[in-house]
Formats: sequence, structure tokens, C-alpha cells
Amino acid sequence: MSFKEDNLIQHKTFEFALSIIKFYAICKSQNEFILSKQILRCGASIGANVEEAIAAQSKKDFISKLSIANKEARETRYWLKLYQSSNLVEIEVDSYLKEIESIINILTKIIKTSSENL
Repeated sequence: MSFKEDNLIQHKTFEFALSIIKFYAICKSQNEFILSKQILRCGASIGANVEEAIAAQSKKDFISKLSIANKEARETRYWLKLYQSSNLVEIEVDSYLKEIESIINILTKIIKTSSENL
């Protein structure tokens, strides 16, 4: 998939969704389905909401869609932390947590700036 070079959040959320799909596949192979399904659902939806924001009909719609993406990112962070603490399977989640923190920070800054410019 190609992205505009200047759309960092679009690229990061797409790549994160791909990594979450792989995370889910590893969990599934180790017979863990409950938490990993939650992570898959919210982790993949971040990028989908960013895509919707890009096609927003207004600045308010743009902010709303990115706010949903931010909430999904925060939920993903919660499930990853819970997963890490549960020790259900042997997967290192630190890199996922680092990436989701980066995504949350970017989304928060975009939302804040867009709201100020409204």
C-alpha cells in the first residue's frame, strides 16, 4: 500500500496493524484467543479510523475520527499491558508498547493542534 510521504500517522498505524496481525497469529498458535482477539480488534481499528479521518467531511469530523483512533490506541495499550502482566504466552510486548505510545503521542498532538485551529 502506498502512502503520501508526509502522512506519518497513516503509515505508522498501517504498519502497527500488520504487526498486530502477526502478534495475533503467534498467540493463536499457542492457543490463546481471548486477549489476543481484543488486541487484534482495537489494534487494527486505529488505522481504519485514521483512514476515515483522512476522508473527513469537515474539520470537526476529522477531529472526531482521530479521537476515536486515539481511544482505540489507548485501549490497545491497556490490553497489551494486561497481556504482558498475565504471562499467558511467551511473547515480548515491549516493542508493541513502545510503538503504541508513539502512535498515541502523535494522535494526541494532531488532535490538539487541529482543535486549536478550529
